[in-house]
Amino acid sequence: MKPALIAALLATLVAPVTAAAQVTNENWEASLRQFDSAYWKAFNDCEVQKMTMMNSEDLEFYHDIGGKMRGRQAFAEATNRNICGKPDWRLRRQDVPGTVQFYPLKSNGAVYGAVIVGEHYFYHLNKGQPERLEGRARFAHTLLIKNGQWQVARVLSFDHGPVK
Repeated sequence: MKPALIAALLATLVAPVTAAAQVTNENWEASLRQFDSAYWKAFNDCEVQKMTMMNSEDLEFYHDIGGKMRGRQAFAEATNRNICGKPDWRLRRQDVPGTVQFYPLKSNGAVYGAVIVGEHYFYHLNKGQPERLEGRARFAHTLLIKNGQWQVARVLSFDHGPVK
């Protein structure tokens, strides 16, 4: 077998293990950034089941317009109904460059979670029309580590309004 083929096969076998690497004090920020990127890709692609499983069972979501929501299943149902259930309309989220910040949460020196704060833009795409920037909002997410993996536990989504 050629060395390049062996390397490719090994990379294929190791990739899933790497993606599910345990969060540690040394890799918390890199793993959180990777998780956050995957979370928002799932949101933008309407991969509701994937995004739902990235949330904690007892998810709490507080929205300054839509109100409060509790539980992973309620979040999935609302996302399916309000964001991903409209065939002629789509919503895309993008962080505002330079605004997103990551902070570890520690207990006895060990990272057990993190907070992500920042701002994001929302783009609407109506079928047959170009995408357009519709609004801007602030967010604060608390993530916890469960079984060595990140989960979104608490979400604050606020200060929704037009782009300034």
